[in-house]
Amino acid sequence: MFIRLLKWLFLIFLLMAISVIVIDLYISKSAKADIYNDINKVPSKKAAMVLGTSKYMIGGGKNYFYTYRIRAAAALFKSGKVKAIVVSGDHSTKYYDETGKMQKDLIEAGVPKKYITLDPLGLRTLDSVVRAEAIFDLKDYIIVSQRFHLERALFIAKAKGQEVIGFMAKDIPGTAAAYRMKAREYLARAKAFLDVYLLHTRPNFDGKKEKVNYKK
Repeated sequence: MFIRLLKWLFLIFLLMAISVIVIDLYISKSAKADIYNDINKVPSKKAAMVLGTSKYMIGGGKNYFYTYRIRAAAALFKSGKVKAIVVSGDHSTKYYDETGKMQKDLIEAGVPKKYITLDPLGLRTLDSVVRAEAIFDLKDYIIVSQRFHLERALFIAKAKGQEVIGFMAKDIPGTAAAYRMKAREYLARAKAFLDVYLLHTRPNFDGKKEKVNYKK
């Protein structure tokens, strides 16, 4: 009896592992044609949305995922590829403010404050993508993040009927942070697949429409 139970548990684990791998490959393939890493080749859109992350690592060091997203978004604006930037991240408490830091660093990078709109309730990638259209009327825009994150964000956005492309911020391959993110991403993609096709998950917070100020 015990041996039979172990066999069933192993079979269930194997099927789950295969499902996670298949979903990972599917999401990567579905986004491949819509991700750009050359600013000269990325099509122009009205706005870019930068996906949030902490400015600093847990140990206090600089989070280069954050740094390179800010640089990529600023480059899009200063090159005229977009007319506005929405920063979407977690500011659910007064002690943690991703979007405020993103706004400050974009300003320091040369983006005027009046063209930066904050979404402090982008607690998850799904929240950021759904709220982009529901709150800010973004449907045809550029998402800015690293490739591993962009693929999942584009998958969610396209499943919601949005016409999005991704601009790839520089990655930090070969680092411990990169390996942790890659491991986490397998599960995050499986969750995104379930959220979109089975659970039909809604954002944690809705809200009223907000205006994005575009450069003339």
